[in-house]
Amino acid sequence: MTTPLLSVSGLCAGYSGAPVLNDVGLSVNEREIVAIVGANGAGKSTLMMALIGLLPAWRGSIVFAGNALTRMSTFERVRAGLTLVPERRQMFGDMSVEENLLLGAYSSPGLQNRQHDLLEQYRRFPRLQERRLQRARLMSGGEQQIAAIARALMARPRLLLLDEPSLGLSPRWVRQVMDLIEDLRQGGMAILLVEQNAREALELADRGYVIETGRMVRDAAASELLADKQLADTYLGGGADGMEARLRLFRTSLKAPVAR
Repeated sequence: MTTPLLSVSGLCAGYSGAPVLNDVGLSVNEREIVAIVGANGAGKSTLMMALIGLLPAWRGSIVFAGNALTRMSTFERVRAGLTLVPERRQMFGDMSVEENLLLGAYSSPGLQNRQHDLLEQYRRFPRLQERRLQRARLMSGGEQQIAAIARALMARPRLLLLDEPSLGLSPRWVRQVMDLIEDLRQGGMAILLVEQNAREALELADRGYVIETGRMVRDAAASELLADKQLADTYLGGGADGMEARLRLFRTSLKAPVAR
């Protein structure tokens, strides 16, 4: 059996003593897209922050490329090949596009590597080269999302963590971002994708996990999850039945600790 690139087991984490993630387990293989779907407040972004080290793990293990990460800093995890594109992009608006991209290479050991990687991102995204001296806040939301992904690629990741990459984007930009994710996988990158747009995510993914109130309640091939009527009603838009299911899930989440 192939050893996963990322293996998480028994992961527990939270905020100010309030648990959010409870005994979470998941895996991502090389060259694989894995989607995590769930309602707002289920713990998806909390999971991403725990994986990258911005939130400490209370218990459990995170193993990436054979290395235990739970005691590593975020900087060390990025150098090991794990990189996060955060929710809402978090660009530095008063800095130029190019300055934002170069921030992604802070873990890169040499100036020559940074310049090479910068030119590579400009080759991949000509729009960013056209706007390299422009302040990042003057770009559209879609352009900022592309820039945030390019910034993460400057770190040369083996596994890219994407937290809600379609959030707030027009349908045209959502399609471009999803096409880019597929292109990255075709280029050999593994991707862990958190998405409110569950249908888009599962249509793109190889496998998927469903998270509810900090626990993984289902994992299967993405095609199997897409074909599941109950899941479709709850997360993929299922008319009146789907609305009622989402309301039930929302009421349940109100009884749980608040997740981010």
